[in-house]
Amino acid sequence: MKQVIIKIISFCFFINFVPGYTQLNTGVVARINILEDDNLVTILAQIENEQLFFRDELNYNLVALKRGVSGNFSSNSQSSDFTLEPQEKRTVSEIKLNLNKGEQIRIYLFVKQRNILVARDSLIVSPANEDRSQQKTINETEFAIKGIVIESVITKIGKDFHYFFYQEYMNSGSKYPFVIEIKEKPYFGRSSIITIEIEDRKVFEFNSRPDEEFLKSAASAALRDINIYSKQRKLLFKNSRI
Repeated sequence: MKQVIIKIISFCFFINFVPGYTQLNTGVVARINILEDDNLVTILAQIENEQLFFRDELNYNLVALKRGVSGNFSSNSQSSDFTLEPQEKRTVSEIKLNLNKGEQIRIYLFVKQRNILVARDSLIVSPANEDRSQQKTINETEFAIKGIVIESVITKIGKDFHYFFYQEYMNSGSKYPFVIEIKEKPYFGRSSIITIEIEDRKVFEFNSRPDEEFLKSAASAALRDINIYSKQRKLLFKNSRI
């Protein structure tokens, strides 16, 4: 046990960490922990149930995307169903990767309960002598991050929209190779502004209202705009490789 603690402390001196998502307020917490031994990086996916009741029908998806010195990409992913006892903390997955100068690892951890996202975490790992300003953005088209929708909504209207959108997305048969994020902020009275972002870009936005048909229509319109974005993204990606 002492040996592990020493490794964690020494690791911080020569590895850069760039945190990603903030935690969701659901009672389930996802954390990516890192251990290091020479140039071997061990990625641990830890899930904690902060509640006093049993959590079942949980599923985690841990994805590690590595960019090599030559610019080539590789991916490792693990996914499985699991349960959590009250206030249980569990390491559900482990991935080991080598990390050398000029390389970068981007890590995603998503936890769903009954197909609803309840926890998430992400981390970028690179050698400390690496100039992060010179690092290229990893293009997730190359990897198996598909069909993931995360939400940061604050009202019942926002939750209803997320439900209608997710159901239509799943029924469409499309699974885009990027993370779709639904955000909501208060606007006026019972209304709010709901935004869909992909790769930090605003793809769709509307003023919500408590009308089921309106929300379903907005979900359909959002999917049409996402499909257009996906086609443009593929074209740009193809041209960039010419």
